[in-house]
Amino acid sequence: MNSVVEKITQRITDRSKATRAAYLSRVMAAANDGPARGTLSCSNLAHGFAACGTADKAALSADVVPNIAIVSAYNDMLSAHQPFESYPAIIRDVAAKHGAVAQFAGGVPAMCDGVTQGQDGMDLSLFSRDVIALSTAIALSHNMFDAVLCLGICDKIVPGLLIGALSFGHLPVVFVPAGPMVSGLGNKEKARIREEYAEGKIGRDELLAAESAAYHAPGTCTFYGTANTNQMLMEFMGLQLPGGSFVNPGTPLRDQLTAEAVTTALATTNLGDDYSPLAKVIDEKSIVNGIAGLLATGGSTNHTIHLVAIAAAAGIRIDWQDFSDLSNVIPQLSRVYPNGTADVNHFHAAGGLGFVLSDMLDNGLLHDDVNTILGPGLTNFCREPHIDGDTLVWKDTQEKSLDEDILRPCTNPFNTEGGLQLVSGNLGRAIVKVSAVDEKYHAIEAPARVFQSQQAFVDAFNNGELEQDFVAVLSCQGPRANGMPELHKLTPYLGVLQNRGFKVALVTDGRMSGASGKVLAAIQVTPEALRGGLIAKVRDGDIIKVNASSGTLSVVAGDDIASREAVLVTAPQQGMGRELFGAFRERAGGAESGASLFDGV
Repeated sequence: MNSVVEKITQRITDRSKATRAAYLSRVMAAANDGPARGTLSCSNLAHGFAACGTADKAALSADVVPNIAIVSAYNDMLSAHQPFESYPAIIRDVAAKHGAVAQFAGGVPAMCDGVTQGQDGMDLSLFSRDVIALSTAIALSHNMFDAVLCLGICDKIVPGLLIGALSFGHLPVVFVPAGPMVSGLGNKEKARIREEYAEGKIGRDELLAAESAAYHAPGTCTFYGTANTNQMLMEFMGLQLPGGSFVNPGTPLRDQLTAEAVTTALATTNLGDDYSPLAKVIDEKSIVNGIAGLLATGGSTNHTIHLVAIAAAAGIRIDWQDFSDLSNVIPQLSRVYPNGTADVNHFHAAGGLGFVLSDMLDNGLLHDDVNTILGPGLTNFCREPHIDGDTLVWKDTQEKSLDEDILRPCTNPFNTEGGLQLVSGNLGRAIVKVSAVDEKYHAIEAPARVFQSQQAFVDAFNNGELEQDFVAVLSCQGPRANGMPELHKLTPYLGVLQNRGFKVALVTDGRMSGASGKVLAAIQVTPEALRGGLIAKVRDGDIIKVNASSGTLSVVAGDDIASREAVLVTAPQQGMGRELFGAFRERAGGAESGASLFDGV
């Protein structure tokens, strides 16, 4: 085992000793010798199965068969979640064949940043994670269940489901994905067309045609953003069947994997000999495995927020220093857009997550001695699914990458360090995603150009005011200000300026997430402006230094910048439902603590 990985794991364990013990004591007190519904009164139980068929009523009355809760993010507007429509029928059928019952316990909201990007609704995006956690808890609060299947894919949905499920950590939990859409318009071409639109070279009709060719079918978007990073994490943390993350929807293998998820959940209830509650699967080592996978694959910066919140829900305390220190020893093993031109289908074909996981285990970069939904040992996940006739079979993962432009072993990485870096200085602490940024742009020192909104930046670009070296500073974009929206509206414009030879970068207390591109961006600056962050005191012309290599984020001003009055211009907090989230904004923690409503819970 790598000594640095071991040292950081021990550091996290020591830091979390009291909170972890309190969590385990609380959730495991809910574990019973038999089905939880045995504690319900006759009236409670009658309400719980009133709508069931005769056979299911008889089974649930007997208190001896497992009952699976289905918690789903299905809706038919969003491509990633549309395939879940047919899953409950598959799950119920398989459960019945095993003498068990499955009930649809509840639905959780699923919003898409791709739809709300640059729109007012984006201000609800990050907070939707905590709404999903609350919704998951409500779905499981009926205490009728012996195991849980969580059906979710995208950005806030999987973290929200997991945070909510961790409050019911005495139950076994299996995550069930739907897979990515088949490949459409290539990512490199899509990025080129976006930049041409930003420059005014093409019109909206051409842009929409390109976007529709890229996002064109049921399934997850195919770039390696937060949604697909979620799927990686669920495999690396032992919560999702191996090799299943990137199997396309509507295929026989996808349906077989859904059926297998049911049998896996049934095998882990406390009615059998292999009881595997969620609280014992998610521990300090599995969290470190998740961070290591994130770094090795160049995953979404959103998980420097989400993983902190997930860990906290399990009584585990991590911070950005842990990410940064692990990044020093975790090599970058994949290049998937926006870190390269390939999409996740190409990555999966080249060897996929199974290859990465197996190679990292062989090189001592992951903990094997963890609990998983398949039993003890992460080596259980060094295999991939295939169909032999009508039967699901498992084979060992391949030993070599089939395309080293996409996927490489630890002995020949794309970079000896991981894809995320911590930068800090008098401006605070921030995250930089370096895996998509050319090394020559890793350090920039330039005058600040301060903007109060994304639209103000776009207007300045369109007016020809940005033909120079500069660092765009956008404050009042944190959780307490406006819910911390992603700021991808800036991406094509900054890319155009960089293509023109200017040195440009972004510093913000907002997010950029999994689609962070080729421009240096210090994001999630903490403390945010509304928590006293110095970012709100930066003025045009101040010299900003961002250096991902040395880990520096600082401002040099001609006067005492700390004595300046902060400029706090927040977005409207009314309309598009934003008025309902005032309590969230008031209570939200900082980005490094998970930007969560549940900080301190």
